[in-house]
Amino acid sequence: MTRPPRTMTPEERALWARVIATVTPIVREPVLPAEAQPPVPVVSEPMPVARTKGRVPPAPAPKPRPAPPSADTLDSSWDRRLSRGLVAPESAIDLHGHTLASAHARLDRGLEAAIARGDRVLLLITGKPPRPESERPHARGAIRAAVGDWLAASRHGDRIAAVRGAHPRHGGQGALYIVLKRQRPAPRQNF
Repeated sequence: MTRPPRTMTPEERALWARVIATVTPIVREPVLPAEAQPPVPVVSEPMPVARTKGRVPPAPAPKPRPAPPSADTLDSSWDRRLSRGLVAPESAIDLHGHTLASAHARLDRGLEAAIARGDRVLLLITGKPPRPESERPHARGAIRAAVGDWLAASRHGDRIAAVRGAHPRHGGQGALYIVLKRQRPAPRQNF
């Protein structure tokens, strides 16, 4: 069922007449079809020619890009010792059986305690990531996936020198080494 068109009331007609009186129409130039438009002439300026004695001047060398800041703050001997499992961690933080919130709190407390003790290498046990072929109804590896962000945003982040995968002797894929920066002794004050 269709409705008949609505008619304006006398008040609406008067208001519309006032609106129309304030409007100025837009004047547009007619648009020609593409084939009817004249071509735009292209003017090119001649390139200046360098005067050389039979040689072509070398192209200017590109500016070297600054090297990105390195996330690795360990020297090669540290990396070599860690990859061979020759470094014994001074302490370990085990996050098995924790929820994300309790694991984050445990990691923060463990870092705080290790820094207070002056530890240099911590073993962070997160558990192995899930195998691609495993079919489990629940998500696995959430703590392992979040650890990198937690460490980067940690209040102790400035004290962390590097994070490396653990040697199979210390847990392999289920653990990480956290290498802390060396504590500098406080300067002595003379009184």
